[in-house]
Amino acid sequence: MTKQNFIVLIEKDEDGVFIGTVPSLKGCYSYGKTLDELMANLKEAIEAHLEAFEAEDKELPATRFAGVQEIEVEV
Repeated sequence: MTKQNFIVLIEKDEDGVFIGTVPSLKGCYSYGKTLDELMANLKEAIEAHLEAFEAEDKELPATRFAGVQEIEVEV
């Protein structure tokens, strides 16, 4: 078994809950009350995604994280 690293984007909502998404795995996200809980939950979510791809004989998407930008809009 090989290891693979994934970029995780982390946000904090108005209730203080951490929400993490994995840009290279479309639809892969989780949440946690602490960063440690979030990371454990994300690890499980990633593993489930990878198992689903394997079960369907699909290859991982070639999407790669490109960066984070801030944009200003007038509201």
